[in-house]
Amino acid sequence: MLVKNWMNKDVVTIDSHAPLQEAINLLMENNISILPVMEEGKLVGIVTDRDVKRASPSDACLLDFQNVMYHVARMAVGSIMSKPALTISTDRTIEETAEVLLENNISGAPVVDEKGEIKGIITKDDLFAALISLSGLSHRGVLFGFLLKDAPGSIREVTDPIREQGGRLASIVSTYESAPEGSRYVYIRAFDLDAEAVSNLQNEYLAKHVILFKVDLSNNEREFFEN
Repeated sequence: MLVKNWMNKDVVTIDSHAPLQEAINLLMENNISILPVMEEGKLVGIVTDRDVKRASPSDACLLDFQNVMYHVARMAVGSIMSKPALTISTDRTIEETAEVLLENNISGAPVVDEKGEIKGIITKDDLFAALISLSGLSHRGVLFGFLLKDAPGSIREVTDPIREQGGRLASIVSTYESAPEGSRYVYIRAFDLDAEAVSNLQNEYLAKHVILFKVDLSNNEREFFEN
């Protein structure tokens, strides 16, 4: 999945010469945390809620505070913005984008095309929405966790029974992270399964595979298995 399919395309920007108070107002009015800063139509930096907090006085007395805030609010956005702006290209995947945000400890970034023009904003909230979509959570259903052998056909051995019970597959996630040598963790979400079908699947899995857990969101049931 590409970042261009999940970014917010309604981008609110601000000019580098605008006063900080204008940036504060835009952040609050639009309920956003990132403002791309423009200069003559080009992206030159970003202002975040973190930049605003850093520019605000923290230890001034009450009388001084009012005076300081008066001047801070009139500071040019360009004087407190983060630069250069870290950007994400439109052809990056959701996974690559998440890695960049985590590595740089930021909540989001402007998305740009090959010409460097802003096409959107991607934030952690957008990535969470993508994760929920990829996981198939909206279908609710039941989630099974397995430790399977890393061998051809091993995933089919646990998905075929779901189809045989009349169920449908919402998502399949597989990872080798922390798995024993020669194995992998597999997480399968399925739906359109009644209670009897789920019970039949559970019994079959327990008899033939290493099943880690079952989370049945349709019936609010969670069961974990010791192996």
